[in-house]
Amino acid sequence: MSEKDVLSLIDEMIDSGVNLPSPPAIAVRILNAVQQEKQSYTELAKIISSDPALTAKMLKVANSGFYSPNYKVTNIEKALSVLGVNVLKNIALSFVISKKMRGSSDQTFDFDYFWRRSVTSAVAAELFALQIGHQNDDIFVTAMLADIGILILHQALSKEYQMVIIEGKTSNEPVSLIEKRLLGIDHCSMGAGLLDCWHLPASICLPIRYHHSPDQAPDQYRQAAEVLQIADHLSSIYHDSNSGERVRTLQTELMERFDLTKEKIIEIVDAVASRSVEILTTFEIDPGDLKPYSEILEEANKELGQLNLSYDQLILELMESKTEADRLAAELHGANLKLRELVFRDGLTGLYNHRYFQDMVDKEIDRFDRYNSCFALIMFDIDFFKKVNDNHGHPSGDQVLLNIAQTIQKAVRPSDIVARYGGEEFAVIMPEANVSGLKIFAERLRRSVEQMSTLVDNKELKVTISVGGTCCLPDSGKLDKKTIIDTADRALYASKHGGRNCTTILPLGN
Repeated sequence: MSEKDVLSLIDEMIDSGVNLPSPPAIAVRILNAVQQEKQSYTELAKIISSDPALTAKMLKVANSGFYSPNYKVTNIEKALSVLGVNVLKNIALSFVISKKMRGSSDQTFDFDYFWRRSVTSAVAAELFALQIGHQNDDIFVTAMLADIGILILHQALSKEYQMVIIEGKTSNEPVSLIEKRLLGIDHCSMGAGLLDCWHLPASICLPIRYHHSPDQAPDQYRQAAEVLQIADHLSSIYHDSNSGERVRTLQTELMERFDLTKEKIIEIVDAVASRSVEILTTFEIDPGDLKPYSEILEEANKELGQLNLSYDQLILELMESKTEADRLAAELHGANLKLRELVFRDGLTGLYNHRYFQDMVDKEIDRFDRYNSCFALIMFDIDFFKKVNDNHGHPSGDQVLLNIAQTIQKAVRPSDIVARYGGEEFAVIMPEANVSGLKIFAERLRRSVEQMSTLVDNKELKVTISVGGTCCLPDSGKLDKKTIIDTADRALYASKHGGRNCTTILPLGN
């Protein structure tokens, strides 16, 4: 997906009522100050000093072991001399953006885990960039925000993103590929697109866009994207499973790509943990039991030495456990895929089912109440469909239903929701559609089906549909789901009684 396509998708999400986050006001002021080169030093200090909480955090960072100053830093001006304008800017941005985008962890999304992993990645990126001589003052905030697209996708497409989370836990496929397959966009592109809309510089946005595919990044941002990728791998050692395997993989990668020794790699891995604890605390994020990898390994070796098992027994049990875990994971993955189809999709047409349709109408009503927006509902069914089944058989009828489903999906907008309401009856929910847009689309839908043909026994079978619709407008008052559906349904039957193969639009409640 191109940058233009990403920005277009973000615009569509905003137009459809998705409440994408705006940049914090103080973040905008910080960026504006830094862009004014002559005044950036004093203006940046003034902006940060205006926020006591932010000032306290910045002074804590400046005095931390991460930067190891030779004297006590007691004000922002001194912090600037220790950290420099760009480093201070980026750490300040990290604070204000992460603070704005905190949520309450629940069963659907663990915000604490997300920000723990992000801060660890930021620390890892700065350490690794220093190790390989990559000069980039933006690297901390870039790594901190590298996965911000996950938060956006979770917020904008919460139900759909649950499928991404489930598949990510039960398969070895990278999350970014699962996102592209299920949602049509990955978190890298989404995050970079949002930050670009916030007017963050290309030196931050583009490495984020390519941090899971550095080889595709523009030349000037390729090494920054590689640093983000390595930082992500370093962070995963402490926050994901299979730490030993991840360390071995990382060792091989760093030795081959950057000519680092095993000793130096373990030194970096350990430093990530020890320095992350201090920074996490500054961000008011519980670091949990975060220990350097070598310490974890030493504790594990002590416990292993206490086991009363032979080496052969241990290997056998490990192999058996892995085999059983792989089997259970495969079963869970298959069950989740089947569950997703059963819960959300119609088995024949692949469209959303009646249950999902009902949930989405509720969601549109909630959005209508919050934002005083509008949306339309279309309902239609196939004229004389019983004759199709009687004269040509149910398999032919099923083929007609399938062809109509495919025709509708080609005609609708990305934000529209198409469902099989039941039998030969279908429904289309159209967010942000007014009456004129509803009339145009309903007629286009009718013509599309009229022009469609299904091949049955080497003969073309044509059908028509009767269409009804209604529109919920800002002046419609308090919405009632039953009234909305009943109005669209009455409009549909008015088209039936009016001769079929036509459209009828009724005002809500008529």
